[in-house]
Amino acid sequence: MNDLSNLKAPGWARVVAELSAPAADDKVFLLRLLGVLGQVSGARQAVLFTLSSGRDEAGGEPRPAAVWPFGSDAPDDGGRTPSAERLFDHARAEATPLENAEEVRRAARSAAASRQTMAFGLGADDGLYDPGQAGGCVVAVPVAGGVADGGAGGAPAPQGVVTLFVDGRSRQALQTTLAIVEVLAGYVFGHAAQQALRRTRSASAALDLAARLIASINGADGFKGVSLQFVNDLCRQLGVERVALGWVHGNASARRRGGAAGRATVRLLALSDTENLDRRMAMAQRLEGAMEEALDQEQAILYPPPPSEGPGSDAVLSVGITHAHRELASADAKLRVASLPLRVVTPDGDRIVGVVLIESSGAEVTVAMVELLQATLDLVGPVLAVRQSDDRALPSRAWDRVIKAGAWAVGTRHTVWKMAGVALMVATLLMVFVRTTYRIGAPMELEPLERRTLSVPYDGTLARVAEGAEAGRTVEAGQVLAELDTREMLLSALEAESQILQHEKTADEALREGKLAEATQAGAKAEQSRARRDLLRSQIARSRVVAPIAGTIIAGDLRDKVGAAIKLGEKLFEVADLSEMVVTARVDDRDIALIRLGQTGEVSPKADPSLKVPFTVERIVPLATPQDGRNAFEVRARLTGAPAWFRPGMEGQARFDGAERSLAWIATRRITDQLKVWLWW
Repeated sequence: MNDLSNLKAPGWARVVAELSAPAADDKVFLLRLLGVLGQVSGARQAVLFTLSSGRDEAGGEPRPAAVWPFGSDAPDDGGRTPSAERLFDHARAEATPLENAEEVRRAARSAAASRQTMAFGLGADDGLYDPGQAGGCVVAVPVAGGVADGGAGGAPAPQGVVTLFVDGRSRQALQTTLAIVEVLAGYVFGHAAQQALRRTRSASAALDLAARLIASINGADGFKGVSLQFVNDLCRQLGVERVALGWVHGNASARRRGGAAGRATVRLLALSDTENLDRRMAMAQRLEGAMEEALDQEQAILYPPPPSEGPGSDAVLSVGITHAHRELASADAKLRVASLPLRVVTPDGDRIVGVVLIESSGAEVTVAMVELLQATLDLVGPVLAVRQSDDRALPSRAWDRVIKAGAWAVGTRHTVWKMAGVALMVATLLMVFVRTTYRIGAPMELEPLERRTLSVPYDGTLARVAEGAEAGRTVEAGQVLAELDTREMLLSALEAESQILQHEKTADEALREGKLAEATQAGAKAEQSRARRDLLRSQIARSRVVAPIAGTIIAGDLRDKVGAAIKLGEKLFEVADLSEMVVTARVDDRDIALIRLGQTGEVSPKADPSLKVPFTVERIVPLATPQDGRNAFEVRARLTGAPAWFRPGMEGQARFDGAERSLAWIATRRITDQLKVWLWW
């Protein structure tokens, strides 16, 4: 057996190693592939075209993205392309002169449409390659994976085409070239598999970290406890010095637009290994300033920022504004700071609800670590948002429910304004077209239909009060309620009787003696004594105070006045029939023109405001009386079906039924009337 190891081709090993090596993104790999295909095929010029989609739609024109040879900007042997952004540039490629540009574009379009490697001869005839032609040929190789115009590395890309302009060669040599080119173009699938594996590993790491964080915060009580648990666990998982969590307050989207309502700020909510946090500290204010810097830019911020090109580069993080982060890290030259937004998905798009800030002096915070953390926070952010929402007060949660319901009805953009507009429109229509009974309100007081007041008939002394003669007791007509002392009047009446007899006797004797003057004088004295006797008898008859009607004593309690002197006209008792009550309402002079005899309405006493008892107007007193700084007219009405527990003196509100009016007229009547008074309409 012979050793044939010396037959290895070192050049091919280098090509395979270059195409198999991991690439930072699709642009770097496509530049490697373009260079390898150009070198292996011995092409004079190689062009990478990108397409707007995976198919040749309506003859869409391919756009050149890179042209080989690269010159001084070529990638090195390790596949590192510090100038990849400059090489993979449509504007630069379109400005570069292409050999046989029209034929090259036509070949790219045909290969994209057929999805097969094709070769076209150049010369008098543009048909398929003919070995007899010596003008060279164009080989068009479809690339199964690429990037779209301006696409980011690692994202799925549209198809592309690599065109190779080679010198004329034999059919066998061209077949060999096509076979080699097709084999090398197949390495794009290996690159796609590596990219997918890298994304899968990154997603798995992010999912694993997010699962551990979510599991730890689910056992915490309250949003404050959840926040503290989150920052402590994240600090331990990453092995960094400090982790801070800030929550966004206000409308961040309006802040971006610069509106008046855009007052979104970040408030420091939790700090690792710190239970009692004072936001007034200078350190807390610097943390909030750095968090707001990430909120304003709506992206992760890394300080010191990574380079824009080369190993460990990131085009987005390298251009971030880091003034507040620089101030935060100014005390420690080794401190690395990263701020990452917490996003949740809403119908209006992604919304930033918080910012996580990480500080590390020992462990390096790399771009890959920031990407891992951002993917983790995208999973944890919705959980934190739900816990924060559940921890809010009930009115705030109810308002969110209303907004969500309104968004279903009027759309997700400007929901509050749309709901307010719809509500205003509906209210206006109701105010204009809905008519209802206009009711005039007035304070009222209940009074009995029949009431009697018993007073002292003459000056005297109260001798006795009948049993049960007190307020609240029921009495019958003629029932004795009290008696006055009549002993002195009885003696005075007997004395007057004796004086009458004496004067009559004197008058008779004077007549027999013919003394007419004396007889007349004695007769007059007899009449005087008789009148005095009749007065005393009348007073004795009226000394018994009796109930004039059957009813209830509503006022009067004389038990403590027995034996005391009482004066003429002094009120003793008040008796009323409570079986029928009337309403006495005091209607404002602004509303009296709307009140008519026979008008109906309802009263609601303060004792039971939900009760509505109907009434009918019976009398309107035409004279107004001032009360509480306004004029009012007394209106009396009879109740219909009044409850038995109604009592005199009960107050409440009377509502008189007026004509049917629109809600707008009812709401503006007072204002309109006042304007008419002021403006003399």
